[in-house]
Amino acid sequence: MAWKGDPEELDRLYWLAQSGKHEAQQAPARYTWQECVEAWRRDSVKGQGKLAANTKTSYRRTMDAILEKNAAKDMRRTTRQAVRAALEKLADTPRKASRYAQTVSLLWNYAERELDWPMGQNPAKGLAAYKPAREYAPWPEWMLKKLTSAPQNVQIAAALIRYTGQRPSAAIAMRHDHFAGEWMTVTDEKGRREFDVYCPAPLRDFLSTQPKGGAHILAKNLREPVGYDGIEKAFRTWRATLGDRGAPYTLHGLRKLAVVELAEAGCGDAEIQAVTGQSAEMVAYYRRQANRKRLSKSAQERRK
Repeated sequence: MAWKGDPEELDRLYWLAQSGKHEAQQAPARYTWQECVEAWRRDSVKGQGKLAANTKTSYRRTMDAILEKNAAKDMRRTTRQAVRAALEKLADTPRKASRYAQTVSLLWNYAERELDWPMGQNPAKGLAAYKPAREYAPWPEWMLKKLTSAPQNVQIAAALIRYTGQRPSAAIAMRHDHFAGEWMTVTDEKGRREFDVYCPAPLRDFLSTQPKGGAHILAKNLREPVGYDGIEKAFRTWRATLGDRGAPYTLHGLRKLAVVELAEAGCGDAEIQAVTGQSAEMVAYYRRQANRKRLSKSAQERRK
């Protein structure tokens, strides 16, 4: 075991071996995403060789994203539910979501037709025209108050998304070392760059009360974060207890709430973008909603 003099790493590797899960004990996987992607990229007739340069670049970028977490996994075990969950994470970027589904479908068909793999039904069939089922509505005040009844991991995730203004998956993966005094480091998932952003007092106060169970704020173990899927599942279970009234709201709605709250506080578009990193169009849309709410109050109060 390559524990490199680190007792914690030795302990981790030892228990992996005891449970039969050490990588050296695993039989090589077959029909993997990695194998399929590499075959498609080598293929000059039925693979990427027939595509224009820009199209190749687009597919390569999406395939790299698929391989990041799925390279060694058996493609045939991919479910339609799993593809839909991946698309939900890309809800803020419908074009990117569509390309993701299209790429999964392309690789699946390639594996079946050109590699003669026993694939079964394509889990991405018909999903390339993906669009969010509905607009992600900002959370209302009553739902924020109900958060005290949610599981602790959902409460933490909600605070991170709301006060960082980041995409749920990025907020949920934040580490303790991303926070230093009045500042926090956030990740632009599109550009894969990190930025320092001012951390609001409510988030600093909230995090100061949370115990540390690892490097990440939402820790699975000492080194890994709890995945987005686990948090989202816990959120949906809690949301079900709120009845039909809570059904329209998602974790993404907390990011929209961040825009609305900043707009209602009088922030301009550039200030909001400096926090959330959202597009100018998206910020302007939600700011207009906030302005309309504020103006309607001013107008109605004139009746007095």
